[in-house]
Amino acid sequence: MLHRPTSYGVTTLLPLFLLVSALSEAPASAQERRIMSPAGRSATQIGGSYFDPVRGFVNDKWLEVRYGRPLTRGRDIFGLDDYREALNDGAEVWRAGANHTTQFITDVPLLLGDTRLESGTYTLFIDLAASPWELIISSWPAQTTYDEGNLDALWGAYGYTDERDLLRMPMEVETPPWTFDQLSWQFLDVTETGGRLAMFWDDTMASVPFSLAE
Repeated sequence: MLHRPTSYGVTTLLPLFLLVSALSEAPASAQERRIMSPAGRSATQIGGSYFDPVRGFVNDKWLEVRYGRPLTRGRDIFGLDDYREALNDGAEVWRAGANHTTQFITDVPLLLGDTRLESGTYTLFIDLAASPWELIISSWPAQTTYDEGNLDALWGAYGYTDERDLLRMPMEVETPPWTFDQLSWQFLDVTETGGRLAMFWDDTMASVPFSLAE
């Protein structure tokens, strides 16, 4: 029990469970500090098939994108004359997210255009200066926490150089009939043999097709 003074100077007892209940109902802002660009993950399964209600989806492999999720916060992201410079933020290319480097993880070999990408973990960027934009998949490792002394791995796109590019692929850039407030990577039109990898943000979608490699 906790003691609570009354307006008459008399001490009463406040049950502990009432205090715990009050804390549990406190606004999120009072309990935690929200991250401006929280971490995001998008994943899908490919190459499998639905076997039966007991075994479910079998012989599948995972594809995943890990990235930071900035919000528009009232900005016209891609409508500004200097949006490339703003998003690159001093780097050669855009990290296609926020904070840490965007990573692409595949459990199975893929074909993107004419390039075969073996299973593994890669870093992912977008060259906004290209017309149309180009998706870059690189063998640069990603830092999990920022370390300015680590020159063998990237934080964001800082320190990026193109000699580790594994592919550069033109993206199909579209204007959907809606806007997307928080940046998101998604897998679209997924079948047993392929699909599309897409980035949505504000009034823009940019995507590339991929397929399972033989």
